Amino acid sequence: MALRDSDPAEVGGYRIEDRLGSGGMGVVYLARSASGRRLAVKVVHGQYADDDEFRARFRRELAAARQVSGAFTAPVVDADADAPRPWMATLYIPGEDLGTHVRRHGPLPPGRLRDLAAGLAEALRDIHRAGVVHRDLKPANVMLADDGPRVIDFGISRAAEAAAMDALTQTGRVMGTPPFMSPEQFASPHEVGPATDIFSLGAVLVYAATRRGPFDSPSPWETATRVVDGVPELAGVPEDLLPFVRLCLEKHPKSRPGPDELLHLLREGRLPEPRPGTGRPDTGRPGTAPAAPPRRRRRWAAAVAATAVLAAVAATTTVLARAGGSEPHQLPAGWHAWHRQAVDPTGGNPDTVGPSGPFSRCVLADKALLCAGDSIMAARFSLADGRNVWAKPMDPTPSEVRSSGGGMIIGTRPGAVYVYGADDHDTKTRSEETQGRTTYTVQALDPDTGEQVWRTVVSTNTDGIGPDTAGAVATPDGVITTVGNASDSYALLDAAHGRVRWRHRLPESLTASSGDCELSGAGGQPYLTCRHLDEGTAGRTHTTLAQLDPATGRSRWKVTVQGAQYLYGQTRGHLVLGTDPLTDKLTGLTLVNASSHILTTVRLDTPRNASGAHLVRGTVYLTLTSGSVRAIDPLTGRERWQSNSTVEQPGPPTASATRLYLASPTGRLAALDLRTGQVTGTLPGRDDGDNSGSETAAAPVLSGDALYVPYGTRAVYSVDVHDL
Repeated sequence: MALRDSDPAEVGGYRIEDRLGSGGMGVVYLARSASGRRLAVKVVHGQYADDDEFRARFRRELAAARQVSGAFTAPVVDADADAPRPWMATLYIPGEDLGTHVRRHGPLPPGRLRDLAAGLAEALRDIHRAGVVHRDLKPANVMLADDGPRVIDFGISRAAEAAAMDALTQTGRVMGTPPFMSPEQFASPHEVGPATDIFSLGAVLVYAATRRGPFDSPSPWETATRVVDGVPELAGVPEDLLPFVRLCLEKHPKSRPGPDELLHLLREGRLPEPRPGTGRPDTGRPGTAPAAPPRRRRRWAAAVAATAVLAAVAATTTVLARAGGSEPHQLPAGWHAWHRQAVDPTGGNPDTVGPSGPFSRCVLADKALLCAGDSIMAARFSLADGRNVWAKPMDPTPSEVRSSGGGMIIGTRPGAVYVYGADDHDTKTRSEETQGRTTYTVQALDPDTGEQVWRTVVSTNTDGIGPDTAGAVATPDGVITTVGNASDSYALLDAAHGRVRWRHRLPESLTASSGDCELSGAGGQPYLTCRHLDEGTAGRTHTTLAQLDPATGRSRWKVTVQGAQYLYGQTRGHLVLGTDPLTDKLTGLTLVNASSHILTTVRLDTPRNASGAHLVRGTVYLTLTSGSVRAIDPLTGRERWQSNSTVEQPGPPTASATRLYLASPTGRLAALDLRTGQVTGTLPGRDDGDNSGSETAAAPVLSGDALYVPYGTRAVYSVDVHDL
């Protein structure tokens, strides 16, 4: 690349011979020392030269970078952080960078691709051991030397981004190259660490294997959105490298393995057991109650909104600006702290009695909060101000003594929310044949208006057994639910009209009403879990877990597990099962590989009883009514931490990337550090909920930085998590 008139003749006594390239942080020159050694000299842009804090950080990073071995990187030879334009010189690595090579010659063959994966993992191991985080690992920063890949252009990256982080409250700058950045670089730049380089490693390998990145799109904005919230495109990646790449591209930083573990995976074909405290959470369905429907994965909506500024930049090292004097919180438009109570579904009828307590579940749908419970089939709250737009009762014609109980939201799809209803047949108005019976329905409601899209009767009985007992699962094809007056079958109700598309009997002698079978979802798939009494034994049981094909209802595969176990959810490619710790002390967990269906049993460090067990972001949380919480790594059984949340009778927890949130039926809220369990913030309970029962509340719901907390009687309040 030809030198320009403005380029210096020498830098630090090194004669400049050519221009190698430029980026967001500086210009790189080919230079030669007095002894004839060729060097790559990077001169920092003036915008950093005028920043004293950058210079201080640059000195510290240079000291760390000098400790990095030169076996897999370009070692630092010289530098000057006090020059008018700070610079650093590294050994020049002859050869093409990975990006240029792939553009010219196409994807790497499998053998060379595997060598690249090993070389980059070793390079990151050395870089991270020296206390350096690269933060801009991309094909252009990987040199294909004769003796293996070398990583270049580190040292400045850490100092430059650190300076940007300090300035973020003024300018909103974000550093990196969008196609190879990690989700946290968009969502929470202050929390960027070594795991960011692991994500970039996965993206670089996909590029080397396919000549495209896993999140490529025509615009930087769309690329950033896909990085944060999209599924990577991995077609063309060799089969034996897919597990390696998928682990690198986990959305949550703690879900990604370290370089040593990746090297072990390449050598042995599997990961070693994580060390205590280094578990890698993944998204999974919390909750142990067999009837609990699957939770939706929390989407990084805050991060996607923040990346909108990328539309104006090129897909290179970028500096983004946002107006204003402080980093804005990611809150719904017009949001303010609020608390609201849904309307009384009985219309204030004093003759109608029934349960009184918090909502059982709340979900986000169509930019609103939808909640169900306490005889409300569903109620809609505005995210910004809590306005209760509409509320539908479980039973439109309640009897004198209401028995239909709380409502349940099964799931959502665009334009509809799936719920269940119960119509108690009033003894004054119904015939003797129907007196005392309850008709259970599954319904699809319009989230905007609450109007009924369709309604399907699934059972009529006197037992109080409906879809809430054995669960119901929302799938793209519709709702899989138990049906029949004896709840002895399960069926698919299609999404468009609620018509029964297929129907099958539950295993012989087992019914949903006995509590032996339930439908649940994990990892985006529906499952049927049934507990069987072993013949000729005194109370011994075994459990079958079957993945259902939504198109036919048939089992795709089935496994048998000893004992009475329940499906907690899925994490890192494993289904997690365990006992109900309220009735049976939890001594271990059963893992089922979702691909190979191989069973593994892990023992807990210490057997535990608990009032609830919840799989959230790849960690099992055991909660007690006293407020005690224990975090268990489900892949090893090791206890990560134990904490007193100060929240009595906590409901299911919710987690962000950094904190765990628990709430009580009275609305007391606690935020715990996800790594240590330390309580970092609390809010007291509220006295406006009129709740005196012992029910647990629904899990809090996060939307960006807004947390929505169900409590009291049909009540919700909202708080900015930055205020905790």
